[in-house]
Amino acid sequence: MTQRHRAAVLGSPIAHSLSPVLHRAAYAELGLGEWTYDRFEVDEAALPAFLDGLDGSWAGLSLTMPLKRAVIPLLDEVSGTAAAVEAVNTVVFTEDGRRLGDNTDIPGIAAALRECGVTRTASAAVLGAGATASSALAALAGICTGEVTVYVRSEARAAEMREWGERLGVAVRTEDWARAAEALTAPLVVATTPAGAADALAEAVPDRPGALFDVLYEPWPTPLAAAWSARGGTVLGGLDLLVHQAVLQVERMTGCAKAPLAAMRAAGEAALAARA
Repeated sequence: MTQRHRAAVLGSPIAHSLSPVLHRAAYAELGLGEWTYDRFEVDEAALPAFLDGLDGSWAGLSLTMPLKRAVIPLLDEVSGTAAAVEAVNTVVFTEDGRRLGDNTDIPGIAAALRECGVTRTASAAVLGAGATASSALAALAGICTGEVTVYVRSEARAAEMREWGERLGVAVRTEDWARAAEALTAPLVVATTPAGAADALAEAVPDRPGALFDVLYEPWPTPLAAAWSARGGTVLGGLDLLVHQAVLQVERMTGCAKAPLAAMRAAGEAALAARA
């Protein structure tokens, strides 16, 4: 039987992805000299043929936009975590060739928050309403005892986030983006917006902020994260999410019980510093 030792990240665009840096660092630390991890530019139209072309040497794939939902019909099984938000960011291939889909973003968000001491919150705010926002809601379902307020730009997005809340068992209230500065008084704020979208909010950071999880990692720090940190608040960034979800991917793909979190984070930090 062919040894499974290949993995890669797929998406479009993909050139910016730090996943190869993180996974290769893990392989080096774990002594997995035969393992390789690459990146491939693959869009939704090309995904079926790409999957069909893989041989038995493949152990798994990481997926980024726009493939997280498009891959679902192409899989043999999807975990409950991934099904809950209709997003798969991890595919593991079994020895008999089955394709198993999972979502490590959700437990990755929870693990990153736990690492910073955020294990319970009475309420939370989410900025944005994309795929990462739904994963954030799923993670908050396990730690938020009260209401999550989501700030969005359209009623269509608002309705979608309320629907996600019902599905995930989270009390969701939506507000117009024009009132987003109000989010910053929440004990936990999760910013899921694209680069630049929340920059103007930096001026509205309160004197004693709670915790901010800004899922961007480049450029870092964002103006919002910098202002938050300057006022003494707890700040988590996109690299925290990326590393924690990649740790889970490495463990699922390689079968190793414990991926090297510290080595992976150090490799990611070095790569970002080199880019800067």
